Amino acid sequence: MIKRMALLLAAGCITGSAVAQNYPSRAIRMIVALGPGGGTDVTGRIVSQKLSEQMGVPVVVENRPGAGTVIGTEVAAKAAPDGYTLVTASPELSINPSLQAKLPYDTLRDFAAISQLTTGQYFLSTHPSVPVRTVKDLIALAKAKSGRVTYGSSGNGSANHLGGVLFQNMTGTRLVHVPYKSAAQAATALMSGEIDLMISSTTAAINPIKSGRLRAIAVTGPKRLSLTPEVPTVSESGVPGFEVTGWYMMLAPAGVPRDIIARLNSEIVKAVHSPAVKDRFAALGTEPVGSSAEACGEFLRAEIAKWTKVVRASGAKAD
Repeated sequence: MIKRMALLLAAGCITGSAVAQNYPSRAIRMIVALGPGGGTDVTGRIVSQKLSEQMGVPVVVENRPGAGTVIGTEVAAKAAPDGYTLVTASPELSINPSLQAKLPYDTLRDFAAISQLTTGQYFLSTHPSVPVRTVKDLIALAKAKSGRVTYGSSGNGSANHLGGVLFQNMTGTRLVHVPYKSAAQAATALMSGEIDLMISSTTAAINPIKSGRLRAIAVTGPKRLSLTPEVPTVSESGVPGFEVTGWYMMLAPAGVPRDIIARLNSEIVKAVHSPAVKDRFAALGTEPVGSSAEACGEFLRAEIAKWTKVVRASGAKAD
């Protein structure tokens, strides 16, 4: 009996190794749980293109927006654990466990971490017609027009939604949240003057800011961006301690063979640190990371703990 079990285990290892050696043999699906044109989508497409070049198979981005990224994330969680479905995740992945009353998946149990792709931050930006140029101006306007200044987001439970909630709680203001189906739709609304302001990823906002279609009031990270050194942080502009940072990571459904996770990690690290991809990230105000799968998993756990404290302190809800 023991000999038979040993033979079965050995056969399983050989089969798993053979699968990994033949991987990938067909197209890989990369789910983005937000709409086209936002920072998650742009980052996913940059990485997918490079992975396709390196691995010799199509890596096809599939946008599955809705429910604060829950719809697309659920699709990824329930996909076959064969390495042919990946998901490019953003901070919403770590926010939803404390923001959403009931998730159709377990964020830590149902995913295998592969690698953190990038780190970055956000712009607090307004339509040029809004009569503010600093954070202090914005706070004064929001208090004078309490409940009438609008801010957009890529959906309920998104990082820019929660960032807006945090801003209100730290400044004693009351803004009107206007959720859209994607960051691109929200950015279009902001550029048209449909809404007043937004906390936008640098990836999505840098070009409209450079062209003058949006006005950058501040950045949300711990330091100024080298791309826009003239734009101060929110913290140094009168809201000390305010910080919202962004990131993107690659995950797979739990159960993907370790050899395949290792292969994907190796390819992703190579991709994000390639000169062409690094240049594209730099132009968008983000920095490549390319962490190990283990470090990525630890980072996700830490982010969930961090956002749980923020959500509880702010009283934010998914609406």
